[in-house]
Amino acid sequence: MSHNTVDTTRDATPAATPRPGYGRLLRTPGAWTFLLPGFAARQPFAMLTIGIVLLVQHTTGSYGSAGAVAAVTGVSMALFAPQGGKLADRFGQRAVLVPGVLLHTVSVTALIVLALADAPVWALFLAAVPTGASVPQIGPMVRSRWAAVLGGSPSGPGPGSGAGAGSRPRGDASLLPTAAAFESVTDEFTFVIGPVLATALCTGVHPAAGLIAEALLTLAGGLLFAAQRGTQPKTGRRGEGGSAEPRVSALSVPGVRVLAISFLGIGSVFGGMQVSLTAFAEEIGNPGMNGLLYGVFAAGNMLAGIVCGAVAWKIGPRRRLVVGYAGLTLATSALWAVHSVPLLAGLGLLVGLCIAPALITGYTLVESLVPASARTEAFTWLTGAVALGQAAAVTVAGQLADAHGASAGFLVPLVGTALALVTLIGLRSRLAPKVSGRVTARGKSHREPVTVD
Repeated sequence: MSHNTVDTTRDATPAATPRPGYGRLLRTPGAWTFLLPGFAARQPFAMLTIGIVLLVQHTTGSYGSAGAVAAVTGVSMALFAPQGGKLADRFGQRAVLVPGVLLHTVSVTALIVLALADAPVWALFLAAVPTGASVPQIGPMVRSRWAAVLGGSPSGPGPGSGAGAGSRPRGDASLLPTAAAFESVTDEFTFVIGPVLATALCTGVHPAAGLIAEALLTLAGGLLFAAQRGTQPKTGRRGEGGSAEPRVSALSVPGVRVLAISFLGIGSVFGGMQVSLTAFAEEIGNPGMNGLLYGVFAAGNMLAGIVCGAVAWKIGPRRRLVVGYAGLTLATSALWAVHSVPLLAGLGLLVGLCIAPALITGYTLVESLVPASARTEAFTWLTGAVALGQAAAVTVAGQLADAHGASAGFLVPLVGTALALVTLIGLRSRLAPKVSGRVTARGKSHREPVTVD
């Protein structure tokens, strides 16, 4: 490290600056105003894919058809989510959310009606397109709000929206990794609850009950979140000092493209596990076991996320990302060979434990790679990549499960994570930010430590 570079981490003693932690994070002014409605609004996302799979499999008798319809939904979301993120960065989150949740509710209703009417699969595909395209991107929007209140762009509804609009004081930027971990934990908590709830409704009430609940929760939660205007990132594209901030596409940043490719592998784990665990539960004659097994898998992810947010990391984020993917690839390598419920639950827990470090590190890197004016779009590219990987995995795993049983479907997460790991290792250098707002032309920081990985 250059002698001209000031490493502020050495000055941050426990007496002067407390270590980042969840307690400090949750005491951030205004945080709870978007956290609670954000949690309610993102809950349906965890119910959508499994709800489609269970309904379509019931009406068609084919996991392949069910996986294909769910895949169309995922592909549609992956393609349209970044555009929604770009619009949210430009016009505000409320302007995108309100029409989006209304369209989603109508689209899911149409899909349910068509499925119960034994409509041909191509008709289900048509309904799946707007269903996926209109999925509200609550997770990226919450992450963008965290970045705004903790030290990214100013937050607030913008000029003319009331006293103090756009003038919220910045929080502690050192809490950004903790916020990323907290969001990962929140996401996975929804994936603990969502699949179990959807499965219970579909198997215990009616095959369409899971999707009906998803549509109603999306409508209510989305509108409630959209009403929280005080903490949404400001839409005016002005940099520090009032200078005009150039409009940048998040995908033009090389690091975002690398992260998006690597997140396809995480999506392959989610999609492959959902379909393969469903097929496994059917094979053993206990369909209700699916929700429990997937809940254990998601619980592992949530537990790892809690730990990641409480650790003061000494290794750089790029190295953590590679290590996380290596562990994930190793953990998925034995799924196909397991035929016992306890063993599968234990291995699923291990796979879940390996996902959170990779997810959290990827989202944390966005803060240093992408300007504030394109941050919601960047987060939606990563979320969309997960959805796209999940869609491909659902399709392939469904076909394999139909032809060769659940064991073959479990090969999908292994192949997906292995390919993502190879890509990540080869393009790892592109994850280093070239220039930061706090870095001089010579690369010497005057306010932040230099991270070596």
